[in-house]
Amino acid sequence: MIIEYWISGVKIRTDKGSGHRVRLHSNLKISDFVTVQCTRSFGVLKNTGDLVDLNLNGDSTGTSKSLDVEQAVRERYSPAAEAAEPALCCPVDYDPQYLKIIPAEIIERDYGCGDPSKHVAAGETVLDLGSGGGKICYIAAQIVGKAGKVIGVDRNDDMLALARKYQPEIASKLGYANTEFRKGSIQDLALNLETFEAYLADDPVTSSSDWLRAEAKAEQLRESEPLVEDDSVDVVVSNCVLNLVSNADRQQLFSEIFRVLNRGGRAVISDIVCDEPVPQHLQDDPNLWSGCVSGAFGEDEFLQAFAEAGFYGIEILSRQEEAWATVEGIEFRSLTVRAYKGKEGACHDQKQAVIYNGPWSKVMDDDGHTLYRGKRMAVCGKTFEIYSHEPYASQITPVPPSEAVPVDEATEYDCHRNVVRHARETKGQDYDATQLPGSDCCGGEGCC
Repeated sequence: MIIEYWISGVKIRTDKGSGHRVRLHSNLKISDFVTVQCTRSFGVLKNTGDLVDLNLNGDSTGTSKSLDVEQAVRERYSPAAEAAEPALCCPVDYDPQYLKIIPAEIIERDYGCGDPSKHVAAGETVLDLGSGGGKICYIAAQIVGKAGKVIGVDRNDDMLALARKYQPEIASKLGYANTEFRKGSIQDLALNLETFEAYLADDPVTSSSDWLRAEAKAEQLRESEPLVEDDSVDVVVSNCVLNLVSNADRQQLFSEIFRVLNRGGRAVISDIVCDEPVPQHLQDDPNLWSGCVSGAFGEDEFLQAFAEAGFYGIEILSRQEEAWATVEGIEFRSLTVRAYKGKEGACHDQKQAVIYNGPWSKVMDDDGHTLYRGKRMAVCGKTFEIYSHEPYASQITPVPPSEAVPVDEATEYDCHRNVVRHARETKGQDYDATQLPGSDCCGGEGCC
């Protein structure tokens, strides 16, 4: 009997029968096993300590107890790379000037729910998660220009083939080549699946020892040849793909987005959200999950996932007014969110303050800093720098000290306090200047 199961996103085959047992590698989670299928039976995985049993129920017509998310997505999107599937589309208005050079085949087989590419800028390095046929990548390639770079990551071979098919043609039209497509799972951006599959082709897995050796090789590749390196990307974009990732892998997904971004970088994600929790029986429907419906994030949960991963400045850029789909009274719609990386690090008192301009009487950021309208609130140097840029800059007035305090001369600052900074702290305790307006206070054009 042949058993097929998945390790690090790669199908493994073994001729071991029912009751086959393997020991979990220290870096492997039970969720890394997506399915166990046999030529005549279906099986489930049972975790016993650090051992995994491959137990087969012997029912040739049975199904697994929970949805195999990756298989459902793979079976839906491979045909969708060959022929357009309207059910996967959510109406999106793209800037027509960027569509002129993109082949019709790519446009027809694009499945998205927003346009995160409108939030990238010239010269940036952009990473598109679940890049599919490459439409967003080729739009971003035009925006970032010759000095920029665009990387698309997808694990579906048919979609990758479609995207790569037109690389030379589009590069010729642009006059430069700044786009590449890599094979990998968006929740594991360290493992290059093409490199790993080449290893498995030369060293196939036929035993538990082979399996452990393959896992060790995968981990070695993550460390020595990562698909996407740490702190290497300015903007991570994605268009209606994160909802296709299993619930078990979502924490790792957001951690990976955070890992690859530069300090000060941002994620701009368009995805499907729902206004009520999705019941389990809908989550177990492969058509609804692969159709970007039942895997949708809750509206508030989507933003909270960014906060829990360490992002700041999280905001909704656009929200679809009318529901895209409604199932059992639950509404599903598109949401585009932006979030920034860069609040990690020590806090130092450099005698800086910020004034919140309004209109609210007070606001609070993700770290608990409360800003009161019109008051000089004390902040550390790191927070002062963050507030001096978007998305906060238009809402606050920075108040730097009259004499800059170097970091190496600053004392530690307790950012958990919310205190008003006395004006003397920024001006200096010895500040005693006196200056009254004179007849020429406004120059030669008259009084202000």
